[in-house]
Amino acid sequence: MNSKIIANGILRAIAIIAAIVLLLYFLYQIQSVIVYLVVAAVLSLIGRPIIIFLRKKLKFKNTLAVVFTMVLMIGIVVGLISMFIPLIAEQGRNLALLDIESLKANLQHLYIELTDYFSLRQIDIEKTIKESELWSKLNFGAIPNFLNNMVGVVSNFGVGLFSVLFISFFFLKDSKLLESSLMVFVPDNKESKLKHSIEKIKDLLSRYFIGLMLQIFILFVIYTIVLLIFGISNPIVIAFLCALLNLIPYIGPLIGGALMILLTMTSNLGQDFSTVILPTTLYVLIGFIIGQLIDNFFSQPFIFSNSVKSHPLEIFLIIIIAGLLFGVTGMIVAVPTYTAIKVVLKEFLAENKIVKSLTKNL
Repeated sequence: MNSKIIANGILRAIAIIAAIVLLLYFLYQIQSVIVYLVVAAVLSLIGRPIIIFLRKKLKFKNTLAVVFTMVLMIGIVVGLISMFIPLIAEQGRNLALLDIESLKANLQHLYIELTDYFSLRQIDIEKTIKESELWSKLNFGAIPNFLNNMVGVVSNFGVGLFSVLFISFFFLKDSKLLESSLMVFVPDNKESKLKHSIEKIKDLLSRYFIGLMLQIFILFVIYTIVLLIFGISNPIVIAFLCALLNLIPYIGPLIGGALMILLTMTSNLGQDFSTVILPTTLYVLIGFIIGQLIDNFFSQPFIFSNSVKSHPLEIFLIIIIAGLLFGVTGMIVAVPTYTAIKVVLKEFLAENKIVKSLTKNL
């Protein structure tokens, strides 16, 4: 009898493990759909305050409010795409000429200017670069291949955009859709707590994502002003890219800073390094640092304290831990996920001492 029970237990455990493996494999296969759902959920959270305003203040019907919000979102997306098209088209025309030798010559000129500048200060940068074999690793022939792959990327982006907008429409139109789906897995006596948790999460995350948009906008304005002052080409596009990279905690600003410095230097190719390129790059770098200081000491604390009700140190630790466990993706989703978990814990484990301490501001 005992052997039969043990055998049944082993078979049950194997069946559970097999089911989990199949579920994970299934989720892996439909990862693009999951991404669409997540992005659509984020857009619906961002659009939720707009719909509430239209319905309560302007007396719009629900469907009309959703359509108006979707048109507004599509307009923003079209505006962003149209902003990038001139830059992409210009760079595409330049690189499509396959004038790789000219590109090499410009970069070599910048390289010579750098080595001459540092050699006057007894810094042998040429020897350092040669020892690292960096120049030999640059593959200029990959640039045309990159442009050829852009068509496929744009096509996939189009499919993804349509899918996200389609899903977002129904998320906005029927705000109870996700809630109704989750109710199937919850006992009847817990439904009221789950409903309250979902409403609280929607409210907090809506404010959080709107706060992020405000954060990006502030950085965008600062970067644009800096780049315009020093006459950098395509300042709006560069400023938007660098501001958008700030969505990646800690790593994003570093990438954005490096990108801004690189584009600043390449926009002045052919100019004197010591009198034009270097001073301009330093001034732009100072402007970038000022923008980051404003963001770190004013924008971010305001967003975290007023949207997700969490202390900045608490958020810092959560982002670092998520980054160590799940990489860059974990850092991006750390704050929304942590906020949702806190709301659920407060609703279902309100008497727990640790939960009380973590959720006292919610």
